[in-house]
Amino acid sequence: MTDADVKTPEAAETHSFQAEVAELLRLMVHSVYSETDVFLRELISNGSDACDRLRYEAIARPELTADGAPLAIRIAPDKAASSLTIVDNGIGMDRQELIDNLGTVARSGTRAFMNKLQESKDGSSLIGQFGVGFYAAFMVADRIVVTSRRAGSTEAWVWTSTGGAGFEIAPASEDAAKRVTRGTEIVLHLKDDAKKYLEAYEIRRVVSTYSDHILFPIELAGIDEENNEEKKEPKTEQINSASALWQRSKSELKGEDYAKAYQTIAHAFDEPAMTLHYRAEGRYSYAVLLFAPSQRPFDLFDPSRKGHVKLYVRRVYITDDADLLPSYLRFIRGVVDSEDLPLNISREMLQNNPQVVAIRKAISGRVLSELEGLAEKDTEKFCEIWDAFGPVLKEGIYEDFEKRDQLLALARFDTTTGKARTLKQYVADLKENQTEIYYLVGESAERLKSNPKLEAARARGIEVLLLSDPVDAFWTSSQLDFGGKPLKSLSKGDVDFSLVAPLDDKKDEPKADEEKTDEASVIAAVKLALGERVSDVRASQRLADSPACLVASKSGPDLEIERLLSRQSRGVGAKPVLELNMKHALVKAIGGAQKESHEADVNDLSALLFEQAQILDGEVPDDPAAFAARMNRLVVRGLNA
Repeated sequence: MTDADVKTPEAAETHSFQAEVAELLRLMVHSVYSETDVFLRELISNGSDACDRLRYEAIARPELTADGAPLAIRIAPDKAASSLTIVDNGIGMDRQELIDNLGTVARSGTRAFMNKLQESKDGSSLIGQFGVGFYAAFMVADRIVVTSRRAGSTEAWVWTSTGGAGFEIAPASEDAAKRVTRGTEIVLHLKDDAKKYLEAYEIRRVVSTYSDHILFPIELAGIDEENNEEKKEPKTEQINSASALWQRSKSELKGEDYAKAYQTIAHAFDEPAMTLHYRAEGRYSYAVLLFAPSQRPFDLFDPSRKGHVKLYVRRVYITDDADLLPSYLRFIRGVVDSEDLPLNISREMLQNNPQVVAIRKAISGRVLSELEGLAEKDTEKFCEIWDAFGPVLKEGIYEDFEKRDQLLALARFDTTTGKARTLKQYVADLKENQTEIYYLVGESAERLKSNPKLEAARARGIEVLLLSDPVDAFWTSSQLDFGGKPLKSLSKGDVDFSLVAPLDDKKDEPKADEEKTDEASVIAAVKLALGERVSDVRASQRLADSPACLVASKSGPDLEIERLLSRQSRGVGAKPVLELNMKHALVKAIGGAQKESHEADVNDLSALLFEQAQILDGEVPDDPAAFAARMNRLVVRGLNA
């Protein structure tokens, strides 16, 4: 594009930008936009808006589209001229509209506007400044030429700027006027570091990522990719689908349509385990198409816990980082397309937009309701989702107080009774006089099944939840209840099963010739022997066969969460409580050694009980060598007895 596109160079009018505009453009390019790809998205979006405006105006004025040309957007790279052209045949602009629309940034380039841009935490009040998106093109171009003709007008105009001092506007030349019969042609003279946007595959990539579902065809001028030379008479190919599947009626779509859409949107290869497609009308209007995968994505436990629901505004891609769902639903993939949100100058600013907050709340509730419905209608399919994403969903139990009961009801647990048990089933099967829901947290369900803390509960047929996901140590740290029954850890505080009858009533009856242990004396001796290794020693109500176990105090953190935090050097250093089974032979042996003043035996047996309890909890004794030496002494002593 040269001066030949204007009638005469003298006809050009020069409009100076205010002094602040250079700084404004610098802020916008370097602060507002972090990726250069968005320039093409913005220009295509503007072209789509222009086509939309023409379509609506043509309802009242059919003559505006009398030529019958289908509305479309065309992209034409020119490697020889190092230019990229974006053309639409939409409503177009006349002279004053070019000055007003493309001069908005210039006229708004005051210190007050810049201060708002820098200080605003929510950019929604600035979004309406038309032209901000257009000026993103200066990230990749050092000169921009815009030729436009308003639909129904006989005149075309050319707007030119290098983004520095200002812009020029002049009547278009005869050739330029013939080329642009309606709509707008934007020619970007690309910078050296932006030449990649002349490659057809790069244009396809950007369009596929950001603008695939623009409802108007996006056409790419034909290029001989094998010879890498532009054809003399280039053909065009449509490079977008031009169909927003989520905007279509559910009755029009089949299962395979949804599966294909899921794989395209989520870049996945599995089949969706759940599909949610609906349209919300009311205060805010938006279309929703969401999927629950059937397989875990590789980045499910990425520390950023980033969501993967793409936000569109009127079928224009905005971002996939608008936090449209809480982190515990980050496995959900899909699209939300709003009719009310404006195109924001900063994608990050959308996170605090009040409309997004309202949409987020509504969609989160709908996803959980859909999961509840699936759990009732198709238990097998729901369990497939729970097996893959249960640990993530359980994050919401301690993060989302409002949805806590709903998430607890959805949760499935391995227990001492069976697999995939619900808390509703647990409460329905409570033993007579049982008032609490018991659970045990550890590294694996198999190891938990052999934990001595289960013994007294097992002897009474009390069901215990076996929690083995790392997140279980965190959500159980809250005071929780279900159906009016509090959740109680078997690794923390006192446990009293006395009101629940044992399955074998004779098991707990003392033998006639059994010597009674002086509990207070034994407990005092063990506590003295262990010193600072424990916070307390007491008789246990949760043991039946094992001699000892370690538990947390009522006011301290559960043992498992203390272990997890300690591995990250974040533990509070809480000492465990050692509980003793006063009927066990080893505990009684401590009493016997105490009576005979065998202090060494008391110390060895006390340490053995403590370290044995550590091992049963999956921990390594503090001093393995001392543990082995102590064990050897006791074995030799027993052999020589």
